Amino acid sequence: MKIIIAGAGEVGTHLAKLLSREDQDIILIDTDVEKLQWIDANYNLMTVVGSPTSFDVLKKAGVNRADLFVAVTPFESRNITACTMATNLGAVKTVARIDNYEYLLPDNQAFFKKLGVDVLIYPEMLAAQEVVTALKRTWVRNWFELCNGELILIGAKLREQAKILDYKLSDLTREHNFYHIAAIKRKDETIIPRGNDIIRLNDIVYFTTTPDHIQDIRLLTGKTEIDVRKVMIMGGSRIAVRIADIAPEYLKIKLIESDKAKSYKLVEKMNDTVIIQGDGRDIDLLKEEGIMDTDAFIALTDSSETNILACLTAKGFGVPKTVAEVENISFITVAEGLNIGSVINKKLIAASRIYQLLLDEDDSNVKCLSLADAEVAELIAKEGSKITKAQVKDLSLPKDLTIGGLIRDGKGLIVNGNTHIQPNDHVVVFCLDTAIRKIEKLFN
Repeated sequence: MKIIIAGAGEVGTHLAKLLSREDQDIILIDTDVEKLQWIDANYNLMTVVGSPTSFDVLKKAGVNRADLFVAVTPFESRNITACTMATNLGAVKTVARIDNYEYLLPDNQAFFKKLGVDVLIYPEMLAAQEVVTALKRTWVRNWFELCNGELILIGAKLREQAKILDYKLSDLTREHNFYHIAAIKRKDETIIPRGNDIIRLNDIVYFTTTPDHIQDIRLLTGKTEIDVRKVMIMGGSRIAVRIADIAPEYLKIKLIESDKAKSYKLVEKMNDTVIIQGDGRDIDLLKEEGIMDTDAFIALTDSSETNILACLTAKGFGVPKTVAEVENISFITVAEGLNIGSVINKKLIAASRIYQLLLDEDDSNVKCLSLADAEVAELIAKEGSKITKAQVKDLSLPKDLTIGGLIRDGKGLIVNGNTHIQPNDHVVVFCLDTAIRKIEKLFN
């Protein structure tokens, strides 16, 4: 598959990193020579220096043979123009990163389709959706619905109250058969666990389960559900505007913005939101605005450090649920180790969403666990494939992947060692990046 990525910013670079693990023909376009030289030296891909809105540059990149053209520069108009040009030069499918929510409306998407832009990616909307999900399920760090919701992936950080601390996985599976522990994040390390692995304090554990056992997972992890009604947001970013737009009506949102002119504009955009003009780092202001009666605190300023510290402060005031936007990718692991609740990064979310588009929707779907350096693949077991030849315990699966569940006859099932995968089963596989290519050998 030939894929051209225009824009070597964090979204484009992360996407290129994901794709470089696979047997794909990848070309990255950017005007920054030094950045491309670094990428060229570290990843398995080709680079082209120049503007993605130049016919010569696009032709040099071979856009006429591109299966997918992705424009993720910081400039919306440049992305749209580049996709339009790529389509007219022969690219099969195009994706443009945008900054304008209005473009996502159904009638407008049809307009862009005619222009030659097949898919619009709005990172701020994707991030807002993640935040609203976090407010609905407060005890969960990460929530993914797999196989159309028949299987649920839940990431939760284990504190002292967790009932499964210091147990071997093999002992847990003998007692419980309604979940599968697919991955463990322990400090900087991501583990695809085996029977002898032990659950430790402060591990972030990723469970797969069926929808009817979600509350059982909550009890195992010792978590309590919080009914979020009052929300305080620090920073009037585009994500904040989109959160207010899609949040349930019962949420009462108060937003603190330091910039006076911006706060006046927010009043016009966010009719049902109380806008406070002031510094969200001011402890007295937070107290005055009722931080101690707040159910959830969301930090969305331009500074990752400020957002992390603000969430720690909110936790110190007893706010049960906090969410921090951490756009500096190198800070994510540090942030994850602190008591700041959920972490979002719109660039990783956008790159993961684009990554999903690369795979045939009928056969497979990959979701990147951006906070766990792992992938979740949804695949269909083909007739005669190795994965169908024996029970799971006898398949000698690589240590860097595990099977978390499957869909058979429309019903979600948790996989254990005695499971025998059948042809046409829809299977969920968890793996480290080292195992991407091994999956194909198992399922094809």
